[in-house]
Amino acid sequence: GEKAFQQAAAFVRISNAKNPLDNSAVHPEAYGIVEKMAKDLGIKTNELIANKEKIASIKPESYITGEIGILGIKDILKELEKPGLDPRKAAKVFEFDPNVKSIKDLKAGMILPGIVNNITAFGCFVDLGIKESGLVHISQLKDGFVSDVNEVVKLHQHVRVKVTEVDEARKRVQLSMIL
Repeated sequence: GEKAFQQAAAFVRISNAKNPLDNSAVHPEAYGIVEKMAKDLGIKTNELIANKEKIASIKPESYITGEIGILGIKDILKELEKPGLDPRKAAKVFEFDPNVKSIKDLKAGMILPGIVNNITAFGCFVDLGIKESGLVHISQLKDGFVSDVNEVVKLHQHVRVKVTEVDEARKRVQLSMIL
């Protein structure tokens, strides 16, 4: 019935992707780690996705790298447990604004799509598809007081931001998520 259909749809979706991880929120930089996990378990990468027993058997500390620490590895394992999106909903493909090629193209007031690429105590940085990431100060994450940036945004989250200030000389872009 419905469950078999969902499983079939999920399987089709995963097997059609170039990389089985393309349908997950696992960042492409981490694909190598996931592939190594699967290899160490003697299975294919796509057999690791949503396989709770296998995922539970992985020791996160074995996969720490210079770029990805224990929390990052645990995040990857969490993502592997839930295979991306509901297959019945069409996947939204993320695209940066094609008109923004460099900081020179940014103007205050523009509303742009972006991806959270760094979270700090004072806000988050958003990749707009150009060399410089823009800063959303903690006071600009949402209306009202924010005590912890992580309560509002997650790493690699897709967001819409408003450009509030562009300082080309200092290569700084101020953004707001209060639209």
